Amino acid sequence: MNNFNFGEVLTRAWQIIWKHKVLWIFGILASCARGGGGGSSGGGGNSGYQTGSGDAPFSGDQIERGMNQVRNFLENNWWIIIAVVVGIILLSFVFYFLGMMGRVALIRGVAQADKGAENLSFGELWAESMPFFWRVFGLNFLIGLAFLVLFVPLVLFGIVTAGVGFLCMIPLLCVMVPLSWVVMAIIEQAQNAIVLEDLNMLDGFKRGWEIVKANAVPIVIMMLILGVGSAVIGVIIAIPIIVAAIPLIVGATALRESLTPLYIAAACCAVYFPILLFFNGILTAYIQASWTLTYLQLVKPKEEAPVIIEANA
Repeated sequence: MNNFNFGEVLTRAWQIIWKHKVLWIFGILASCARGGGGGSSGGGGNSGYQTGSGDAPFSGDQIERGMNQVRNFLENNWWIIIAVVVGIILLSFVFYFLGMMGRVALIRGVAQADKGAENLSFGELWAESMPFFWRVFGLNFLIGLAFLVLFVPLVLFGIVTAGVGFLCMIPLLCVMVPLSWVVMAIIEQAQNAIVLEDLNMLDGFKRGWEIVKANAVPIVIMMLILGVGSAVIGVIIAIPIIVAAIPLIVGATALRESLTPLYIAAACCAVYFPILLFFNGILTAYIQASWTLTYLQLVKPKEEAPVIIEANA
């Protein structure tokens, strides 16, 4: 490590995304690849529950009849299930495609801005990012598949042994957590290497490993700074949703009388969601900008600033 300047990286990252606000759009797209989303479910009433106004929840018998009707409908229209599954798969790929493209465009845009580019065009960054999509996608997909192959047998083992296996895996999990951090750090550097040095997946991963191995201390510190900082900011921007959910949690028993609080909370969350997406996009853009500038600073003392290869469509 040769005098890694954390303050310069973090400050410069904010200056770049503030000047080039088109990167916020790519930040919103990049956040699509992180998954997310959630759901909520409600409980049924007791068998002695009496229905009241039209606003009151359904009784247990009504819910059971409704479920039977849904089950019968799906049994007679099984193609709907297939269509829904296919639709979900296609939609997931679309979101992941947008996420990967956003990530690649952020890397290229930040690197160009750091080299002095005055204007960044959405169309140009999108076009320049296309040749790198499959390499960055493949890298993330293979790493994710490797973790899936590793964890699925462990989960099945824990289920088959009625939970005893999970206790036996505690030491392994203690090792896997820091290992996953190392892999994430390598992926961050590998993505930058693939995009900025025009490397293939294997060479990009090797390059990422070399950078992490040679600069473990600054990378770990940067991971802690960005991890803790993004967690704090994430909680702050999610406060309105938390506030909307608190009355539901505190007054859960009141939902047996009326679903109005649930409707109000859902409406508030729906209204705030675009704002949440906007702020999350800025946060994602800042994090990716910080990692790209980290990469540029780590490789510069050894081999001067890397040449940004022009993408060949």
